[in-house]
Amino acid sequence: MVRKTTFLALTAFCFAFLYAPVYAAEPKHTFAFTNDSAEDTVTQLMTVKMAELLAAKSGGAFKTEVYGQSQLGSDRELAQSCQAGDIAFVFQTHAPTVNFVPELSVLDLPMLFASLEQARVVLDKFQPVISGAYEKAGFKILGFGDQGFREMSTNKKIERPADFKGIKIRTMENKYHMAFWRAIGANPTPLPWGEVYLSLQQGTIDAQENPLEVIVAAKLYEQQRYIVQTHHIPHTITILMSKNIYDSLTPEERKIVDESARETVLYAREQANQRARNRIDVLKDNNTEILELTDVVRAELVELAKPVYDDIRKGVGGDLVNALLKEIEAAK
Repeated sequence: MVRKTTFLALTAFCFAFLYAPVYAAEPKHTFAFTNDSAEDTVTQLMTVKMAELLAAKSGGAFKTEVYGQSQLGSDRELAQSCQAGDIAFVFQTHAPTVNFVPELSVLDLPMLFASLEQARVVLDKFQPVISGAYEKAGFKILGFGDQGFREMSTNKKIERPADFKGIKIRTMENKYHMAFWRAIGANPTPLPWGEVYLSLQQGTIDAQENPLEVIVAAKLYEQQRYIVQTHHIPHTITILMSKNIYDSLTPEERKIVDESARETVLYAREQANQRARNRIDVLKDNNTEILELTDVVRAELVELAKPVYDDIRKGVGGDLVNALLKEIEAAK
């Protein structure tokens, strides 16, 4: 009787072992998620969120590894690696990608959007229009998040267009950004970001422009009395994927990637809104005055910036500019 019981127990154990589901299967894909941003930024939040969503939605078929804070290179280097198919995902503002996708200069049209909400609606609609340019360069554009608008910080009170005259303002080394500030009377000076705080402290420059999040993180309020809400350009955060890697996925896998990206964009926008409110409180607590431009002043700046629109039309083509302007008109 003992032998029979032992035999039945052993048989049951073997049956259970052979037909039990395999929970420790190896992932089908391993993807790197990269950025060139600090940890406490919307860019890093987006990177982590997308990695988590992709791992969860794939049921473990996608293994995700996050490399923030330039661990795998600068923005330009990351874009190159993504383009070559060496890494899967890059999260960065559109400015560095202009080196690979010149058509992206269309997003440098200044004073274009009446509000951040309008900019987000337009960018969602414009994504399919610009996607071909990305794909031609080897990228898959999966979505546009943002860190709010780029704003101006300065020690001079700005109330009218004439107040911009002669201000030495640090900008990125982008010809269209510089052309805008020149057009409204300022003196744009491209500088490496690491030199900005000291340059403001020493008076080498009078002002700079960045999202509120960056201004607060760098404690520029210690050197600047005013934040001028110019809203001149949205600080986009794009989700880029290697086109070669995207195309190698099955339709079901691509759907998971697309859905994860969309959820990440919506999450990022919520985070950007919350963090912007907090950053304004920090600035006010540090005796920084927030200046808002009137509609009349904004309209005058748009008029002054018209030559920049002409330059961008020549650079990227009238059709692309018209397509973006059409979406803006529809969003009104």
